[in-house]
Amino acid sequence: MPDPREMMADMYLQFAEELADVSGEIIRPWFRTELQIDRKSDGSPVTQADRGAESAIRSRIADQFPQHGVIGEEYGNERTDAEWVWVIDPIDGTGAFVSGLPTFGTLIGLAHEGVPLLGVLDQPILQERWAGVSYPGVVRQSTHNSHVIHTSSTHDLTRSIGFATTPDMFPPDAAEAWQTLSAAFERVRYGVDCYAYGLLASGFVDIVCEASLKPWDYLALVPIVQGAGGLMTDWQGSPLTLSSGDRVLASATKGLHQAAIEQLAGSNG
Repeated sequence: MPDPREMMADMYLQFAEELADVSGEIIRPWFRTELQIDRKSDGSPVTQADRGAESAIRSRIADQFPQHGVIGEEYGNERTDAEWVWVIDPIDGTGAFVSGLPTFGTLIGLAHEGVPLLGVLDQPILQERWAGVSYPGVVRQSTHNSHVIHTSSTHDLTRSIGFATTPDMFPPDAAEAWQTLSAAFERVRYGVDCYAYGLLASGFVDIVCEASLKPWDYLALVPIVQGAGGLMTDWQGSPLTLSSGDRVLASATKGLHQAAIEQLAGSNG
């Protein structure tokens, strides 16, 4: 009997890309303009572009799939116990966006019974889009602008390029673990938020390690990385779901991923 997730994946992925088109049309006119920048309760910035893009995405989901749940950064959660739940970050990397850097991205993911099924990472200024479908038993090759992509073949930590958004995102109990891991890399880079995961899926980055994340920061990225041949889990190697914690690790290969987990486990983090 055909897997219903596989049968519906193409339809939902097409819809996710339509949502990315809608959000891009809203975000682009605001880029490198005089923005009203507000601060949320956690001190992070939010703009008219963030709110406008998420509002438009939510409206389209409500029209097309009113029974689906939605989790979004700007407007909270709806029907999180639904079978299908969309997970949205209209601008992942608002700090980059307000600084005029085209390294932010719109993240649109869909989870089935809490497990990520598909994801889209859209960079509307550079007009780059990564898309992937990956679920136990359902895997499609991830794409970048419709071209099939694959992660690097790196297995050696000492030959790897590792990214994190900022060392400030690692709380004290995780900072030592990150320092232990990053000390093993050939090269360490910071910044670019979700864009680093796209680069990993395309074979230019070998590891991305993060802490202090929310589901909307990572869920859409899991299918993209795994559909490109990589792995993306929590720091213990467990699959990421809607109920996972705030620490994620993405790696180009299985061997590299295992070595990174061992490094993280070897510290007090």
